[in-house]
Amino acid sequence: MSEDTPDSASSPSGTHRIAHIALDEETILWRNADVEQERRVAIYDLIEENTFKPVRSAARGAKGPYRLKLAVQDGRLAMEIADKDENILETLLIGLARFRRPIREYFAICDSYYQAIRKATPAEIETIDMARRGIHNGAAELLVERLEGKVETDFATARRLFTLICVLHIKG
Repeated sequence: MSEDTPDSASSPSGTHRIAHIALDEETILWRNADVEQERRVAIYDLIEENTFKPVRSAARGAKGPYRLKLAVQDGRLAMEIADKDENILETLLIGLARFRRPIREYFAICDSYYQAIRKATPAEIETIDMARRGIHNGAAELLVERLEGKVETDFATARRLFTLICVLHIKG
């Protein structure tokens, strides 16, 4: 498991938030420098600012901040949610079938974007980046929808979580 995040339990942004996130290293099969940078930025931004309230755990009195571990198990996203003392509160399993196409499209557009950064004009890069953001936003909306009733979150948090879901799907 990767240890990527500082604990920021004293953050003024509230208790229903993620203070630590880890990705299951056994799930990650391959990554390059561009992917690694995306992962680092997504984790850093996520820890700095997020809204994350697991509905069932909160109803039982859990207040957070939370520790989150993401993995892919049997074609589903496993979100292991623990309290700050690493006591597991719950594990959510979310089907990934509806995410296959957005993940595939996101990988394709990111590949185009990374190539464009190296040799395209600023206008071409901006066009590709706008398409990349559109795919990313659509996938984040889908994630918010799939988490409904399970986790209350905001759009920015869902965007960053989608980036990390993509990292878990890289096959090389």
